[in-house]
Amino acid sequence: MSRLPLARSVLRSPWMAALALAGCLLAPGSTSTQAVESAGAPAAVPTVFPLSIQPGRRYLQDAAGKPFLLHGDTAWSLIAQLRREEAETYLEDRRRRGFNTILVNLLEHKFASRAPANAYGERPFLDAGDFAAPNEAYFAHADWVLRRAAEKGMLVLLAPAYLGYGGGNEGWYAEMTAAGPTKLRAYGEYVGRRYREFTNILWVHAGDFDPPRKDLVRAVADGIRAIDQHALHTAHPAPETVALDYWAGEPWLRLGNVYTYKPVYVAALAHYARPERLPFILLESAYENEHGAGELRLRIQAYQALLSGAAGQVYGNNPIWRFDGPALHKAPMSWQQALDSRGAQSMTHLRSLFGSLPWWQLEPDTAGTFLTGGTGSGEARAVAALTADRSLAVVYLPGIHAVRLDLARMSGPEVAARWFDPASGRFADVAGAPFPATGPQQLRPRALNGAGQPDWLLLLESKSQDTAATRGVPDATRRQ
Repeated sequence: MSRLPLARSVLRSPWMAALALAGCLLAPGSTSTQAVESAGAPAAVPTVFPLSIQPGRRYLQDAAGKPFLLHGDTAWSLIAQLRREEAETYLEDRRRRGFNTILVNLLEHKFASRAPANAYGERPFLDAGDFAAPNEAYFAHADWVLRRAAEKGMLVLLAPAYLGYGGGNEGWYAEMTAAGPTKLRAYGEYVGRRYREFTNILWVHAGDFDPPRKDLVRAVADGIRAIDQHALHTAHPAPETVALDYWAGEPWLRLGNVYTYKPVYVAALAHYARPERLPFILLESAYENEHGAGELRLRIQAYQALLSGAAGQVYGNNPIWRFDGPALHKAPMSWQQALDSRGAQSMTHLRSLFGSLPWWQLEPDTAGTFLTGGTGSGEARAVAALTADRSLAVVYLPGIHAVRLDLARMSGPEVAARWFDPASGRFADVAGAPFPATGPQQLRPRALNGAGQPDWLLLLESKSQDTAATRGVPDATRRQ
């Protein structure tokens, strides 16, 4: 990797300097998408668990006060389906690709080859479905997986008792109904006590279902909270349901989320406008290799979420979420082959990009006063966000079409601009930039991205007077 220094006069702000380390600048006048290097996997920045939510802030932060961009992978059947050496392979692959979060079932009811037993034949309960009789051997294996995730710096979104779609046999709702609140609270206390020292856990209640008996889910959450009052909790609702609505007033619900198969920006902006002003994440949308979703849709979902106020997003892939266990949707490859999918590669580039930006300072352009034209509609809608000081703007374009930007909304007096290819992680100069921060500017990608897809990002930075003269800097002093 080239590490030639960039003159400070060329890149004024820390985030632009960070981008230079992640990508590259093209030679002046270049209009192709070729680049010397790509964004690649982000450098590891240790997270100090536990995470917390501070009043008035729309993001998670770690114990050292650093904003935590939740960048997740869906691994529902990890604990039940994989042996330890396989789990190690998966976790290390995801760590190296920049994922810092996984979504996992503590108990698997259907989607594992020996469900509800794990790969070693150990069932979660000594008596079938009896939440009052946990099996030490099963939970010891779960301990090992959760500990390895912690050692790799990963947050675990852990579902203690997944209900299952419609309350059916995909989950534990029937057994929970039979157990009743008293046993379920004791189970909550059991897992709360067992995992109290695992500071990398964020509890995820319910699961693909809005149960008519909320008291069953509440009992598990209350049991955990009785042991560990500082743990964070959220809920995984039915699709197109807002957890903060269905579970309104629940004291354990501290993190909001979006679960939708419709255009993500619509649900995300609605969540951003809620009066609670709680952080929220994109918890679930279409998975790669399901519902006809490929890399483009996965990127649209993720970027629409992050530029519409979300504090993170969780990516999903079939067959990875079930690790070749029983399937609802046929997958075209094994889970090992899927580790290097196009969608997963795109997520690494996303993490690299946002890891080099002050993403927690971005505010969605909700009124459309910056991105004023060419937004498109539906799933392919372009979205934009700006920092409060108007020094940085990020625009995501799902399609090859011109967008109109009001550069007078930026602090100026000039605006530097670059294209970012979300499929390859490469950067390219915008022809004619920098522009005066005085009014409308129309910009359009010149070609498909490196994967032959139409989506691009625009990165725009205000430039001060002392940097305006740097346009004449000889090529030899620019990053090559």
